[in-house]
Amino acid sequence: MSGLMEDGPRVPPGQTARGRPAAVHLDSTTLALVLALLLFGLVMVTSASISIASHDTGNPFYYLERQVFTALVGTAGAVLVFCFRMEIWERLSPVLLGAAFAMLLVVLVPGLGEVVNGGRRWLRLAGVSFQVSELARVLVLIYIAGYAARRQDELRETFTGLIKPLLLLALVAVLLLGEPDFGAATVLFATGFGMLFIAGARLRYVIVLTAVAACLFALLAVTSAYRLRRLTGFLNPWANAYGSGFQLTQSLIAIGRGKWLGVGLGNSVQKLFYLPEAHTDFLFAVLAEELGLLGVLLTLGLFIGLVWRAFYIARLASQAGLDFQSYLAAGFGLWIGIQAFINIGVNMGVLPTKGLTLPLMSYGRSSLIVTLVWVGILLRIYHETMLERRGSATVMRGGA
Repeated sequence: MSGLMEDGPRVPPGQTARGRPAAVHLDSTTLALVLALLLFGLVMVTSASISIASHDTGNPFYYLERQVFTALVGTAGAVLVFCFRMEIWERLSPVLLGAAFAMLLVVLVPGLGEVVNGGRRWLRLAGVSFQVSELARVLVLIYIAGYAARRQDELRETFTGLIKPLLLLALVAVLLLGEPDFGAATVLFATGFGMLFIAGARLRYVIVLTAVAACLFALLAVTSAYRLRRLTGFLNPWANAYGSGFQLTQSLIAIGRGKWLGVGLGNSVQKLFYLPEAHTDFLFAVLAEELGLLGVLLTLGLFIGLVWRAFYIARLASQAGLDFQSYLAAGFGLWIGIQAFINIGVNMGVLPTKGLTLPLMSYGRSSLIVTLVWVGILLRIYHETMLERRGSATVMRGGA
């Protein structure tokens, strides 16, 4: 059978066996899950922000309108990246890594980086602020996926094959901590580490380096009074309920009021100027208050479904011999799962406050645009995987 496959006619990428352009393969399950999260998020952003928007701007739908516009921009970006073959991203991954470093360095330059809430994380371009860490993290992970695909043997057999990309991740994390953005650094390092493990890094090396990384992050925490307060404040927020623990106590009150079925959509009390950042970092708390445990389970189900689908696409790509695509799809699943887990954990008081949005749901222009663009990449991976699998089946039939 292998001889028959090798002697059969090869199908050019993007074409059928007869030379016609291949059909576009879109993963309807991924599209349905992303659309559900996006629409659900629009509803909750509207509910969580309507009071503050009316008070601050006079337009109760101010944040909804901006979120809808952002979603349209992100969708256009997803369509654009879908048009590019993944081999282009792989070939340009070193250039993209350089661009990521350039953005993370530029934002730290006084006068160029915009300071908001004590963090220098934004660049203002044409009157629009953009959080560079959102895009930089994706570009770094594209490079990590390319490294894992190019250096599979070295990664799987040697310690240096694992330590080199981890040093790169550590350097990026240092730049993120300079903003400071401890949450983004944590998510990036955990996602990159997970991708390398999936790519075949030896378990004993992973365990040792995980322990080292945990110790280093702990050291970073205790050497900064600001980070230490944020990391330990969640342990007993009621001890300073009107100071450092105010945001978390209000979130816990909101979640507790939700009970089984919630107080009803739009009827949250905590969003009425009690819970800061109700439509961004703490959107989940308002959701739990208004929709109760039922809404929480629905949200968790949608995120679990999207993570599962990303790993399913990664497995399909791996079976088709598309290693770069497989690692990148797995990276998307890891990233969205880790960030959603941290955001929900922060809202529930089981993790320290990190300042991370709930992907696809929270109000946040940079986060939403980059996430939708990454969804476009995931869909492109599925498309190329289906072409490869069908091309292989065509070769088998032609050879037989």
